[in-house]
Amino acid sequence: MDIIFVRHGRTSINQQGRYGGVLDTDISDAGIAEIKRLTGRLKGTAFDGVYTSPLRRAIRTVELLAGDYRIDERLKEMNFGVFEGLTYEEICERYPEESHKWARDFVHYRLPDGESVRDVYERTKAFVRAVKDKHDNVLAVTHGGVIRCALSLVFDNIEFFYKFKIDHGSITVVSIEKDFMYIKSMNGVY
Repeated sequence: MDIIFVRHGRTSINQQGRYGGVLDTDISDAGIAEIKRLTGRLKGTAFDGVYTSPLRRAIRTVELLAGDYRIDERLKEMNFGVFEGLTYEEICERYPEESHKWARDFVHYRLPDGESVRDVYERTKAFVRAVKDKHDNVLAVTHGGVIRCALSLVFDNIEFFYKFKIDHGSITVVSIEKDFMYIKSMNGVY
C-alpha cells in the first residue's frame, strides 16, 4: 500500500517564519498556487481512503485535491503551546529556559501547554497502523511535522525527525508491503 502524504499549501504565518501548529489559518494565494500544481500530478491516482488534518489549511488543501475525505485528529500538526505564533528568535527571547530545554531534548520535551515530538510521533504511528490494512492507496493531507514523523517511522527512530525537510505543497510517499516500510518518494512528483 502507499500512503501519499501531501503537506498543505503555504500560509501567511509560514511565510513570516512563525510556529503555528494549531493556529487555524487558511492557505495563502501562494499556497493555493502550490496545491493547484499538484492536481495534475495526482490526477488519475485512485485513492480508497482520503484523510486530512482538521486544521483549515489542510482542509482547504484537500478540497483542492479530492472530493470526499475524512478528518483525522491524528494528522494535526504539533501543538507548540506557548510558542504558537512566535518566531524562533521571539521564542528564545521570551522563553529562554523553555527554548533551551527544547533544544537539549527536542524529542521528549513537552512544550508548555503543547506537545512533544514524541507525542506527534505516537499519533502518526497510530494513524499509519489504522490505515495500513484497510486501503491500497491513501491520500493524507497534513503538516510537515506529521510527515517527518511518518518518514522517521520507516527507520523506527524518532531521532531522524530533523533529518527531513518537507516543502509546502509537496508529495511524499511511504509504502508498506506486509510489515516492511520504505520511502518511495519525497518532496516531489508521485
